[in-house]
Amino acid sequence: MSRFLPPVLLIALLGMITLIGWQGSAGGDPELIKIVSSLPRTGSAKAQTDTIVNGIKIALAESQSKAGGFEIVYADWDDATAGAGQWTAEAETANAARAVRDPDVMIYIGTYNSGAAKISMPILNKAHLLMISPANTWPGLTKPDKGDPGEPAIYRPTGQVNYVRMVPTDDLQGPLGAAWAKELGVKRVYVLDDNEVYGKGIATLFIEACQDLGIDVLGHESIDSKAQEFKPLMATIKGEKPDLVYFGGTTQSKGGQIAKDMVAAGLDCKLMVPDACYEEAFIESAGAENVNDRCYVTFGGLPPEELRGPGRAFVEKYEQRFGGKPEGYAIYGYEAAKVALAAISRAGAKDRAAILKACLAIKNFDKGALGTWSFDANGDTTLKTISGNVIHNGQFEFVKLLGQ
Repeated sequence: MSRFLPPVLLIALLGMITLIGWQGSAGGDPELIKIVSSLPRTGSAKAQTDTIVNGIKIALAESQSKAGGFEIVYADWDDATAGAGQWTAEAETANAARAVRDPDVMIYIGTYNSGAAKISMPILNKAHLLMISPANTWPGLTKPDKGDPGEPAIYRPTGQVNYVRMVPTDDLQGPLGAAWAKELGVKRVYVLDDNEVYGKGIATLFIEACQDLGIDVLGHESIDSKAQEFKPLMATIKGEKPDLVYFGGTTQSKGGQIAKDMVAAGLDCKLMVPDACYEEAFIESAGAENVNDRCYVTFGGLPPEELRGPGRAFVEKYEQRFGGKPEGYAIYGYEAAKVALAAISRAGAKDRAAILKACLAIKNFDKGALGTWSFDANGDTTLKTISGNVIHNGQFEFVKLLGQ
């Protein structure tokens, strides 16, 4: 998905928003509230979203699936298709419309991809339906003057905020990644992106910071993520003699293939990738031998093994229940569900507007696993932790907190 919606899709989307209109909370089961999630459950992101969904399930189990006097029912929806192998605008639009139409749905946990959020945010906003993202990092979704023209107002047709997120944004991660590159001795960098909302956005922020830091940006190119390989491009980049290749993109948009083709072309410099590649699927796609001790990964938060206190307790619960280590975003799925349950309890009513209002008022929240934090006026978390990690012996290894 490019940073901008194609005109035909935009017209169709606006038409659907108008057709859907605002759906109140009338109807449905008066004793039941449904929480749904919309995440890519098909394709290579599934391993990551499996752990996000598992985090949601742990939070619901702790509450015995009850909040505010209501029985809580959870539905796990897919915004990806087998044909695409990743999220699609059509699937995400269908999920948002389905949620709006269902009078029992009070909260929508999603999306995983920032491009998908651009699709569903205005639909859910029109319905005053609370949307909680465990993974979106594109600043323009919430922050004025930090994204594309018209953002974030274009996602708020009612003029009100209905979207919140649990993770720090790329206007932190991109620049901190550039500062880390400078600490690593990088003087010359070549930047690639996948031409999608998240990838191109964080690559641009990384470039701007590099220019401020005096790092020479040798080139910037958007790849075609549908291509099978990039060896000719890597051969060209090799001729520029960079100290680092930065890829703004995801595992699903060929992050692993970039790493493979760098090695195949004899390009032996460092590689840096952002949080969307902080998943086992990236190492599997790249091949551990191609990324060991040369691939640096930024992530919004601490790795599971570095968590302490409530975070450590969550990891132990996860390992006990599911028999494996959680991926990095699992804790954000858990935190999103804890926020959802708190909003329902505080509202004390099966009413979308009341639940939304209760969520936006959350301050000094300490009932989850991330410590104590608040939502700001834009719906962003006050948490600012960004970590730097390297791949060593086929595993992610924590190096340092960035910016500290």
